[in-house]
Amino acid sequence: MTTLPSLRAHSGLLVAALLFLAGSHIHAADDAVSADAAPRWWKGNLHTHTFWSDGDDFPDMVADWYRAHDYNFLALSDHNVLSQGIRWEKESKLTKKGGADVVSKYVARFGDAWVQRRGEGADAEIRLKPLEEFRTLVEERGRFLMIPSEEISDKAEGVPIHINAANLKEPIHPLSGATVTEAITNNLRAVHDQAERAGREILAHLNHPNYHYAVTAHDLAHAVLERHFEIHNGHPGVNQRGDHHHPSMERVWDIANTIRLVELNAPPLFGVATDDSHNYHGKPKGASPGRGWVMVRSTHLSPEYILRALKAGDSYSSSGIVLRDVRFDAKSKTLRVEIEPDGDAVFTTQFIGSMKGVETAGDPIDTTKLSAEDAKALGRHKHKYSDRIGETLKTVQGTTAEYTFTGEELYVRAVVTSTRAPTNPSWEEQKMQAWTQPVGWELRKSKP
Repeated sequence: MTTLPSLRAHSGLLVAALLFLAGSHIHAADDAVSADAAPRWWKGNLHTHTFWSDGDDFPDMVADWYRAHDYNFLALSDHNVLSQGIRWEKESKLTKKGGADVVSKYVARFGDAWVQRRGEGADAEIRLKPLEEFRTLVEERGRFLMIPSEEISDKAEGVPIHINAANLKEPIHPLSGATVTEAITNNLRAVHDQAERAGREILAHLNHPNYHYAVTAHDLAHAVLERHFEIHNGHPGVNQRGDHHHPSMERVWDIANTIRLVELNAPPLFGVATDDSHNYHGKPKGASPGRGWVMVRSTHLSPEYILRALKAGDSYSSSGIVLRDVRFDAKSKTLRVEIEPDGDAVFTTQFIGSMKGVETAGDPIDTTKLSAEDAKALGRHKHKYSDRIGETLKTVQGTTAEYTFTGEELYVRAVVTSTRAPTNPSWEEQKMQAWTQPVGWELRKSKP
């Protein structure tokens, strides 16, 4: 017969054994927190809309879509608002925007216990969940992170100016200005001031400069507080490729960066790709998710680490291509790109940059030679810039490409293009691409 003391002894040993095994299991499975975490790539989108402004779905549904599609971080960036506080919306208004079944989809995904409703008939309302409430349903340590954000939607000189600010504590009200450059600068100062007051990392980037062809390369160059802008925006209405009157967003990037380095002794802009998604229910030609994202190299998945890496330029942008690695070796002055193979797809890498001595002034466009309609279409774009700005310096086919500086380059960036189309293209005949950040500008004797 076993005595009481021996039972206690056996129980103590059993508890100790169970605690040991549990601890071992937790340690083995807890790979999201490591004492020797190595840098890795994290996929994210910094420009997204929901019912909190002009999107057509609930914020928790949108976040769940990105989590389920293997994104690692997401910034919900509704216009001039953070998803904070108590907010009820008429069910009729939501179904008008999202479709007759938008509420039933919401209930099917999260259940009646989660979906808060009040009133009946024409007075029926549904509560929009704030980020701090619904993030507990979607966030996963080391896998998926939500970042509070706002699209600061402003205007100046009669054109729209939109700036996304990620990791805000409080919403920022648009400040405008006498000029486009002044309005951009004023809003960036407000972002900087909040970061200083709150003691937190906040990243601002200029959205879709070609939307209404509002922001010119000259504007973007001279708003020197701006360090990031959208090189790719998945919304089909933002004039990504430009037209015969206006430069593409890539061309704007090269002109602005060359002006910064030659005339202003200012650091270049880094590019980010985003969705600018508004539509989540298969709307034809809508601004749907999954069209553009940024890949960030960081040891940890936290707002601070992700935003610091973006500020350092340790990232690339993509509309479908995956890069195994992209590195610039300052010692050998070589930019190297390694591309993840994709079936039978063929990859072409172009190394693009501007050389020392390039003319940056730009020639005024002679509008007397244009029709009245074409002259009006130019809008604020009044100059034509040298073709030597943003030249293709080298072209390589294959999954590995390198460019070694000669010493005459102001900067070099790489753009990789696949023979394959994206799964969700923004325009007909679009091909998947990836864009690296401009490098080599740090080698100059007089650094910006």
